[in-house]
Amino acid sequence: MCGIIGYIGEENSRDYLISGLEKLEYRGYDSAGILVFDGNRMKYEKAKGRLDCLKEKIKGKELDGAMGIGHTRWATHGAVTDENAHPHLSEKGMFAVVHNGIIENCEELKQQLLSEGVGFKSETDTEVIAQLLEKYYSGSLINAVSRTCEQLEGSFALGIVCKECPDKLICVRRASPLIIGKGEGCHFISSDVNAVSRYTDKIYKPGENVISLVKKDSVSFYDRDLKPVEYEAVTVFADSLSAEKGGFEHFMLKEIYEQPEAVEKTISAFDFETVKKKINLQKVKNIFITACGSAYHAGVLGKYVIEPLAEIPVQTDIASEFRYRRPVIGEDTLVIIISQSGETADSLAALRLAKEKGCQVLSVVNVRESSVSDESDCVILTQAGTEIAVATTKAYSAQLAVMYLLAVHLAFERGRIEEKSKEVFLSQIEQIPESIREILRRESELRRIAREIKDSGHLYFIGRNTDYAIALEASLKMKEISYIHCEAYGAGELKHGTLSLIEEGTPVFALACNDTVFRKTASNIKEVRARGGRVYCFTAERYADEIEGCESVTAIPEFNPFFIGSLEIVPLQLLSYYTAREKGCDIDKPRNLAKSVTVE
Repeated sequence: MCGIIGYIGEENSRDYLISGLEKLEYRGYDSAGILVFDGNRMKYEKAKGRLDCLKEKIKGKELDGAMGIGHTRWATHGAVTDENAHPHLSEKGMFAVVHNGIIENCEELKQQLLSEGVGFKSETDTEVIAQLLEKYYSGSLINAVSRTCEQLEGSFALGIVCKECPDKLICVRRASPLIIGKGEGCHFISSDVNAVSRYTDKIYKPGENVISLVKKDSVSFYDRDLKPVEYEAVTVFADSLSAEKGGFEHFMLKEIYEQPEAVEKTISAFDFETVKKKINLQKVKNIFITACGSAYHAGVLGKYVIEPLAEIPVQTDIASEFRYRRPVIGEDTLVIIISQSGETADSLAALRLAKEKGCQVLSVVNVRESSVSDESDCVILTQAGTEIAVATTKAYSAQLAVMYLLAVHLAFERGRIEEKSKEVFLSQIEQIPESIREILRRESELRRIAREIKDSGHLYFIGRNTDYAIALEASLKMKEISYIHCEAYGAGELKHGTLSLIEEGTPVFALACNDTVFRKTASNIKEVRARGGRVYCFTAERYADEIEGCESVTAIPEFNPFFIGSLEIVPLQLLSYYTAREKGCDIDKPRNLAKSVTVE
């Protein structure tokens, strides 16, 4: 969950490294550092805190060199300090390393190196890598990297500089993202294509355990047996405009307002014929949806739509639990992986287990050039564009659209609905973007609610059926950017224990948009109010007048109950945003979190 950048060419690498880190800071913002190499000296600076702290620190300093590496950190091993920031150097200064990932056997390796008299300056797992490189180096850079990687357990993407090799930049990856950008008279390495997109649209995508020897005018690739392998540069499109705020105060607010377009593009690009060609639907007897965080919540709502429409059993699993509970899956199981980045470590592990078990794998991903995309039988690309804010909004909404489209097409393919019904459903899905635009024009009431709840110690979200799925996501949004403790509960579960948490003045957000369970949820609202809870209700327009005694009632435009969740979530996203803003929180970069979770 860190970002790495590297440059080798003819110009000073410093500005390229800082520019790349600016685009990568969403991957980690505890600390940052750069190292430049002029062929004689390795010069580096590191600083805890945001990238601005590093930029301030290097002002006026001589940091010149036509090769360099940089890093923005999300702490795993060791506290947030200058010493633990990357790059890390080996004891004698022969090697410098930047690293994304986790070395799971670092303590064992460190103890061995300590017993050999090697001294350490940091608490990180990454410094172990630098020390191993120096230990195994005897004139062959490739051999030193290969022997070091053989010792490492876990995940890594590495950028490596060797003092004796001023014309070579080395990179290698295992279970962590890494690309090589092909420029004019130069090359880049990066965790993310957007970090180099202003300089090139040609990239190499080396495979796992492939060592890449990068020079300013060439790249050579070697497999784990050190035999040469070939990779062709591919052309990619990077959404550079998404990396600008465009007049909005925060990226999150901008991305909330970009949701109609993201959903529109996702619907237009959806191609079920390709799904039918790559997935043998006749074999599918059950579906498992597995994902993490907000993507998991999209999967929960997917279950509530796919199962009743297509009449096929659907299970949802948190990806980090999926592979450790020995799921009963096989050739008749379709596993759907949902991931915004396509690099989520737990989702990748779930995907690989599914493949081992003989399952067909369909992925829903926002990044074409990603590991999940590469390893799936079929990929449905969401069209959300680059999402900068850590708390996802538009990518989540695009994932919901895919869930709806899959449900309708699967229902028709299985003969559960007729052509006419299919067309009606698809027409309703196509109306989602305009309905979201309508909701975005009604945000003033949400600012008032945000002011009322900003000092609350606890918040609760309740709902049933699709409303419950949305409650899960609404609760996550609120807690991750406002730092208020909140939970989501099935409204029907209140009487089985949760009501004990409700006392005079407790804020409760009741979601009551689903027709099939509205009356039941209305009863649950009364239960909360009877115990002194302050209820803020979000319900379909036709029910707004039936809800009494609430602090406020937010009306959601009339819509098919299967798909109304896409409308329902928008005011709740805005509510989270304005609550965090009232509290003065760092909305785009909430504490302890990173955008792309590439570690378990």
